[in-house]
Amino acid sequence: MTPQETALREEIVARAREMNANGLNQGTSGNISARLDDRMLITPSATPYDTMTPDMIASVGIDDASGKWDGPKKPSTEWRFHQRILRERPDMQAVVHAHPNYCTALAMQRRGIPACHYMIAAFGGVDVRCSGYATFGTEALSDLVLEALEGRTACLMANHGMVALGENLAKGMWRAVELETIARQYVTTLQLGEPRILSDAEIADTMAGFSTYGLQTEDA
Repeated sequence: MTPQETALREEIVARAREMNANGLNQGTSGNISARLDDRMLITPSATPYDTMTPDMIASVGIDDASGKWDGPKKPSTEWRFHQRILRERPDMQAVVHAHPNYCTALAMQRRGIPACHYMIAAFGGVDVRCSGYATFGTEALSDLVLEALEGRTACLMANHGMVALGENLAKGMWRAVELETIARQYVTTLQLGEPRILSDAEIADTMAGFSTYGLQTEDA
């Protein structure tokens, strides 16, 4: 195993534990993946993060639709949409999936997030879409998630949770936290009435501003 792979496995475990520690996820329901050349490293199925070790991370070929894996534990049941994202979005290197409370509450209503805050631009457009519903772990779910992610770096998943993408694991986690923050703010505002929505032009101005200094995370 190369030093690069060892480091990436260690970071996946650390990010998975971070996801539970910061409240993005509970138990073993979320999953994280990252690209390693032509393979995908992904958290294993039904394994508590506090007992997970780097050697338990499953390795799956990005172009292998059979899902054959290397490792002592089978990959997350959601490996299909992780694989599809990494295969069809070469600009992205990591995928974070979780069931945070506010994102999931909106997803249960099959409601996306409009441009209620300028930071919606961090996800690539004027909104964050909610995908349609399909059974977990299926190719049908992968199709719906990829559709909702077109031109975006995050989406909600109907009656399920959320997905955030990253140019690296740090960016993926940063977007996941930002998405849950905006979801919480949006849900809170809805208790007061419908929020004022920013125009497409206002979001375009925000995106132009982002491009001049970049959206960087501490570890990016």
